[in-house]
Amino acid sequence: MKRKIYISINLPARTKKSLSRATQKWEDLPVKWFKEDNLHIQLFFLGFVDDDSTYEICEKVTEAVHDVEIFDVEFDAIKLSPTPEDPRVVVVSGKPSTALRNLVEKIEKELGIFSSSKKEFRPNITLGKIRKNMWQELPEKPEIYKHFPLLATVETVDVMASDFEGDDLEYAIIESCELQ
Repeated sequence: MKRKIYISINLPARTKKSLSRATQKWEDLPVKWFKEDNLHIQLFFLGFVDDDSTYEICEKVTEAVHDVEIFDVEFDAIKLSPTPEDPRVVVVSGKPSTALRNLVEKIEKELGIFSSSKKEFRPNITLGKIRKNMWQELPEKPEIYKHFPLLATVETVDVMASDFEGDDLEYAIIESCELQ
């Protein structure tokens, strides 16, 4: 069986709750909000992967992060992305993180998918997806922006899979790889 596999960082329940509360003032807008339990920092998407390859990916990610020290990532605002004029998602945008960039590159090298060094890595947490047709029909486009300082401690890197349950997207942790 093949599943969509992601490399991600999960967030503590308290942080997820805080993010969920912060979006309540926009809950009537045409946005498909992610369930609180599904909020995470996605590092990268690996595509559809079979179970045997997923096991190998878990081993390699564990190896890549085994000597990486725990670190913090800063976020600063809830906003529309990629632009307010043509939004696709609502995100919590992060500040560039050298530690996170180095972690991503180390995992990519271990997985054999590294292509080149990134100038910077700016994380984000997707909170919801814009319902494009309904958004375009709005007579006046709403502003979604809120200063939202958040510090997330990176203690694990997770190999995750996504599945659709009816109309809902569900994420499941396959392997949680601990940092030092």
